[in-house]
Amino acid sequence: MSRILDFPLLVFATSFIVLCLAAFVGDFIRKMWRPLAEDEREDLGVVQGAAVTLLSLLIGFSFSMAISRYEQRKNFEEAEANAIGTEYVRTDLLAPADATKVRELLLRYLDQRLLFYTTQDGHLLGKISANTAQLQNQLWSSIQACTQSRPTPVIALAISGMNDVLNSQGYTQAAWWNRIPIEAWVLLEAIAVGCNLLIGYGTHRTSVLIIVLPLAVSVSFFLIADIDSPRGGVIRVQPQNLLSLARALQTH
Repeated sequence: MSRILDFPLLVFATSFIVLCLAAFVGDFIRKMWRPLAEDEREDLGVVQGAAVTLLSLLIGFSFSMAISRYEQRKNFEEAEANAIGTEYVRTDLLAPADATKVRELLLRYLDQRLLFYTTQDGHLLGKISANTAQLQNQLWSSIQACTQSRPTPVIALAISGMNDVLNSQGYTQAAWWNRIPIEAWVLLEAIAVGCNLLIGYGTHRTSVLIIVLPLAVSVSFFLIADIDSPRGGVIRVQPQNLLSLARALQTH
């Protein structure tokens, strides 16, 4: 199911089909069993209202969770751009030869970080991760060599800045892995199926209105999955700060 959540349109289509089937199954049970008496219909209305209210609350909570994770990814993209930009400036504290080497590595590292945010190719993403790890090792080795040759408080600023660069990438990766749990999706789908069964069972007659709730819930699931998916959705974090930094450094 985790793979389906990376494709919001598939989430919408699957949910709509399943929920429509649930509603029509409820309607079929009503026809095959017996018509509801008025007092039974009132009782069923209470249960329907409670179930739909619970589903609405869970959808609202899930939407809030997706939004918070989306905002977290945006914040870490900004922090990552700030860390790289600050470290690029602090390379002026190094010896000229060391500064040139570290700046070149930072520019290559920045290119890889931009690719991380924009690519949707899983195979390319693995290569980007490998290149990023390799560049991180090279950056740390370069700055560590500067410390050994000139162990001064000024050089310590460059060390601190490089540490922020490396940490910011880890925070970003953790934020991209932080998704709505599969168990929450299963619970949402189960309650939605139950609600549609009740709606179908409580109808007076079969009509096109029976698909209104499945459509509304499926659209909600689509929006939640879209926002929660870092790569598969239409709503994605654009590396605006990293792009702005790349343009600024190109003209530096």
